[in-house]
Amino acid sequence: MNVELLPVTHPDETPTPAAPRHVLYVMDRLPRTLGGGESVLLKMIGSLPKDRFRCSVLTFDLEPDSAFSDLDCPVHLLPMKKTYDWNAVKMAWRLAKLIRSESVDIVHTFFESSDIWGGSVAKLLTSARLISSRRDMGILRSTKHRLAYRLLSWMPDKVLTVSGQVRHFCIATDHIKPAKVMTIYNGVELPPRPDTWQNAETRRLLNIPEDAQVVVTVANIRRVKGIDVLLRAAERISRTNKKAVFVIVGGILEQDYFAELQGLAETLNISTNIRFAGRHQSATPFLQMSNVFALPSRSEGFSNALLEAMAAELPCVATDVGGNSEAIQNGLNGLIVEPEDEAPLADAISFLLSDPIRAKEMGQAARRTVELRFTPERMMEDLLEVYKDCLRGKKDQQ
Repeated sequence: MNVELLPVTHPDETPTPAAPRHVLYVMDRLPRTLGGGESVLLKMIGSLPKDRFRCSVLTFDLEPDSAFSDLDCPVHLLPMKKTYDWNAVKMAWRLAKLIRSESVDIVHTFFESSDIWGGSVAKLLTSARLISSRRDMGILRSTKHRLAYRLLSWMPDKVLTVSGQVRHFCIATDHIKPAKVMTIYNGVELPPRPDTWQNAETRRLLNIPEDAQVVVTVANIRRVKGIDVLLRAAERISRTNKKAVFVIVGGILEQDYFAELQGLAETLNISTNIRFAGRHQSATPFLQMSNVFALPSRSEGFSNALLEAMAAELPCVATDVGGNSEAIQNGLNGLIVEPEDEAPLADAISFLLSDPIRAKEMGQAARRTVELRFTPERMMEDLLEVYKDCLRGKKDQQ
């Protein structure tokens, strides 16, 4: 009979805990005005279990006063304006050296330069596992980006998409193997219930009458967000609804487009109905003082702003682009309309403003949807499972 002897342990002996695995997040820019990708990255960093993971961030452009400046983890700057000159070659060796010297286990990239250039360095010059987050439908890609994504489709060990529509795009357009691509939806916090005094104060600051019906959108000022379509819808609504006020919350990223919007509001004679609220750390006060949320985007991956409005129990109208219809079930927890057309957008908003009972029901259903499917906890559970799978694959390779 074969007897296997078990190792003898002594009471004072404790197993040495495994060292936390190192995740390096690579993002093209860390701007002062946060978009959806930057906001999600901050959540990831703040939610990683410290006993299992440590992280650092690398970027090619760090703006002063960025929210990333005060992170409780190292932030590395590789100043680089082009990914195909001599400086880029020197930066590649610096990045590879950083990955090796800091024992980086996973390189997780966001956006084009990080995916293509940073991903190539990590895959070709180091043993780190490579994860690429894809957050849109490629609307901002140049011709060289489209070609590079196809040629390098073999590189990532995993590709994380923010919606089923983006997943389909990556498989069909970038030719990534379906088994490598999985969807992890964004997660948002549920805000407290609205405070009546705070709502009145927010309206007062924007010079909005107490009896006004407020339609809000949260989007940085960029053409892709379709704010011009919302202004044209606002003109239609204002013909019959004199109490309607439209609030746009977001930083100005395209100055020419902002000037165009101001001119359009004047041409449509609705300037007194429009409020450009600018950039704010939190959109919650603006959501909570409003009656309807509108998302008129021309393209989306999966909108954080839409989820935040749903979490705030607002009835929502969103265009049928990207993952919007994966969050909104038309007629149940919001309304879906076609993009680039102010008429159905105006009709949907007017319907919700004219039927407060139905609007409230949709808002309550929207919040329940977020509670069930789009929490930060759910997002992190799915992400950590991907990291675990990648690290298992790295161990098998060694």
